[in-house]
Amino acid sequence: MAASPIGPARPTGPSDPSAASARRPFDLYSLELLVAVAESGSIGQAAAKLSISQPTASSRMTTLERRLGLQLLERSTAGSRLTPAGLVVTDWARGVLGQAQALTEGLAALRAQQRGNLRVAASLTLAEYLLPGWLVTLRQLHPATHVGLRVTNSHQVIEALRHSEADLGFTEGPFVPRDFQSTLVGRDRLVVVTAPGHPWARRSEPLTGAELAETPLLLRETGSGTRETLERALRPWDGPSVPLLELGSTAPLRSAAAQGAAPAVLSELAVAEDLAAGRLVEIAVTEDLPLARSLRAIWAGGTDLPQAAVHLLEVARRSTPAS
Repeated sequence: MAASPIGPARPTGPSDPSAASARRPFDLYSLELLVAVAESGSIGQAAAKLSISQPTASSRMTTLERRLGLQLLERSTAGSRLTPAGLVVTDWARGVLGQAQALTEGLAALRAQQRGNLRVAASLTLAEYLLPGWLVTLRQLHPATHVGLRVTNSHQVIEALRHSEADLGFTEGPFVPRDFQSTLVGRDRLVVVTAPGHPWARRSEPLTGAELAETPLLLRETGSGTRETLERALRPWDGPSVPLLELGSTAPLRSAAAQGAAPAVLSELAVAEDLAAGRLVEIAVTEDLPLARSLRAIWAGGTDLPQAAVHLLEVARRSTPAS
């Protein structure tokens, strides 16, 4: 997880702490801790990641649950795992933290007032697993370029470009509007994954499109490139079915799948570490299921890309295999 955008804690607000808690039942530090617990699987590891003591982390999580009126974690000697409510709150927390980071980046850009600013909108998979490396390389090659990154789903990337809120977009969906230009920057595929103890993990035959279409799955939200790719693949079988759980990010879906809630269909990039560690198992599918997809840079047609965008495209093409 990125470094906290919120800086050192300082006492603020009214003198009555209970009044402040009623109006604002959480703080960014607690949300950051919740996400860290979801990613690491234990309060102790999350505390170490955020450089706080385990008693402090435990107390902070208990306070967060009390203020929200929700049980977010199931605690055991083996670690801590998210409850169904915890999965949803964690997904929302990621959005709040992302907005806080975007605010920090925006303020930094205003203060710097430097030339070469580039506004980028990217779908979640690209933003989490590919763009960080590209941006590091871009900064090394062109130190004066400042990039403001907006992380959203593929549909909202297109909308940001249409409303001139971004100069360049990155999407993983199968659809590119006709009035847009695009270029291939890589390839990815969706994989069906389950917990090792799920019945599908013991299958000897590949999973068919009909079976996948009729199964309630753990899915990304409508409008995401992952969801659009799956919907197109399952169209011959009138699928997918109504999701068991639908969220706007992959991490809680990976966690729910690893806990045995249901199968999930997610980017291979997103689940590579879980597959390698044995937390998830990939389920083979029949060859008539087209789950491969193109990763594209897109921009509004009839416009000239800023030089900084051209530089970023060069980095992306050079860094990511196209086949």
